[in-house]
Amino acid sequence: MDVRTYRADALLLLTATIWGFAFVAQRVGMDYVGPFTFNGVRFALGSLSLVPLLFLMERKNSPASALVPRASRRTIFWGGGLAGLFLFSGASLQQVGLVYTTAGNAGFITGLYVVIVPLMGLFLRQRSHMGTWLGALLAAIGLYFLSITEELTIAWGDLLVLIGAFFWAAHVLIIGRLSPRMDALKLAITQFAVCSLLSLLTAVAMETLTWDGLRQAAIPILYGGIGSVGVAYTLQVVAQKDAHPAHAAIFLSMEAVFAAIGGWWLLNEVLTARSLLGCGLMLFGMLFSQLWGFLRIGSWR
Repeated sequence: MDVRTYRADALLLLTATIWGFAFVAQRVGMDYVGPFTFNGVRFALGSLSLVPLLFLMERKNSPASALVPRASRRTIFWGGGLAGLFLFSGASLQQVGLVYTTAGNAGFITGLYVVIVPLMGLFLRQRSHMGTWLGALLAAIGLYFLSITEELTIAWGDLLVLIGAFFWAAHVLIIGRLSPRMDALKLAITQFAVCSLLSLLTAVAMETLTWDGLRQAAIPILYGGIGSVGVAYTLQVVAQKDAHPAHAAIFLSMEAVFAAIGGWWLLNEVLTARSLLGCGLMLFGMLFSQLWGFLRIGSWR
């Protein structure tokens, strides 16, 4: 591998680390503000933090950017609105679920979207290979060990995060359809803004907003907004220009592992042997689903 590939891998690993520890920030922030308030301010900051990157990329006016269709403002508005609606649904379920579950559990269960995406793609007549089905089976078994009790019940927080994973998967499919038709960065900024607006409207209706709460939650919100959305999104965009798809799948899947590490290190969360087995099976299932094609043809080196 050349220097650019090593740099891309390092940036992807850093991205996964930032995203993983964001689950810790999300839990800590809700000690002071409600889940919808947290998401509303977080995604507002995330949207605003990407604006300088948009101006920078437009000033460069690279030849590659000329290949991206110039969508009308109306197209970006409606496309970003639809993506923002699904983003709001997934982020809200995840955030509320974190009130009742651990950062580690939320990280691994959210990560299931990488298996759910190709399964949902079947409804769009997108074929799935054998690795997807085997990965989904392993992930389902892992979810059983992680979240299902001996009485065959699932914790309320884990259930909310699991439902949210289906919205994250639908969001990925929507972005996959929209991004070839418009500027990806403009789409990202719009969807984050829409998600923020919907979250703040819900917060006004359901939660008590106070300046003191926002002040005390400032560090988690800044990390979740500027760090997790603005910085990590930029790192992912830069890294995936030179990263091998197999490497990207491996490193970005590590988000769940860093969520568990962050929960253990900073929040004193404990994973039992049963939970660790579940996490391991889920991680292996996610990786197996993503890397099946590369493992078969041996081209992922």
